[in-house]
Amino acid sequence: MKTSWRTASLVATAASVLALTTACGQDNTTPPASAAQNVGATAAAVPGTGTETSTGAGNGYGADGNQSSSSPSPAAPAGKLTVASNPDLGKVVTDGSGLTLYRFDKDTANPPKSNCAGDCATTWPPVPADDAAAGAGIDKALLGEVTRADGTKQLTIAGWPAYRYAKDVNSGDVNGQGVGGKWFALAPDGKKASLASLPGLSVRKDAKLGDIVVDRNGMTVYRFLKDKAWPKSVSNCTGACLEKWPAVAPVPAADTKGVEKKGLMGFTRPDGTKQMTVDCWPIYTFSGDKAAGDTNGQGVGGTWYAVRPDGKPVGVPGK
Repeated sequence: MKTSWRTASLVATAASVLALTTACGQDNTTPPASAAQNVGATAAAVPGTGTETSTGAGNGYGADGNQSSSSPSPAAPAGKLTVASNPDLGKVVTDGSGLTLYRFDKDTANPPKSNCAGDCATTWPPVPADDAAAGAGIDKALLGEVTRADGTKQLTIAGWPAYRYAKDVNSGDVNGQGVGGKWFALAPDGKKASLASLPGLSVRKDAKLGDIVVDRNGMTVYRFLKDKAWPKSVSNCTGACLEKWPAVAPVPAADTKGVEKKGLMGFTRPDGTKQMTVDCWPIYTFSGDKAAGDTNGQGVGGTWYAVRPDGKPVGVPGK
């Protein structure tokens, strides 16, 4: 039986993919893009362990550790909600005073539920629903409310409970963007504010580092020099390390842009969770990066570096 050149090409391609999968020790399946999220969360720094960061929070919520919820200040009214344009995030929702509103990844929108209380609610004051009104660019039909555990009514946008951030003091501030990898400015449709719908992984040109890989939230991804890629992917970041450097969960290769496809797949960590790789190297984000475009993790400890589109660490000769 004769084999056409097209059939032969397909067979060769399939064989090369299978060989790569085996060599990297990777999984050959990845979840849909909508299921991808980072593993781990921000942990408070432990003095003397090398986990300190100047942006770290004493109470774990992104504000000073001496804040207390024992005597909370009266919540400022929401007023007329409007839409502001941010050069990095695009359209964001602001309250009547021009302060940015945020959403929390640990909350739910369907049904609406807030999981931020106590010290968290001091750092991230819930926005009252009582006097909230739709201004220019806001769809009134998306505004709602949820009853908190203390009986107060909190504003929701498309079901997501809305908050302010204690460190935003001026109109237009977005200091809460990306805090802990779980807090994001609200877009008018209730989604996370973004200039565009970024792929699961893409490439951004940084003024100092050049082309680097970022996740779907525009957050810089990093490599750990103590990890291994061959003959299989191995992460040596566990426990407190993983809390400070959340592992990037797998995304389909089709949901990437500008990143080399070689070794672009997921592997299973010893605890059973999945992690993404670029060129078979495990990748992470950094809890010290608070906003899209931050590169505070570059060079930390001499072992953490931003990732180039080919998977090599930025600024490390020979790697």
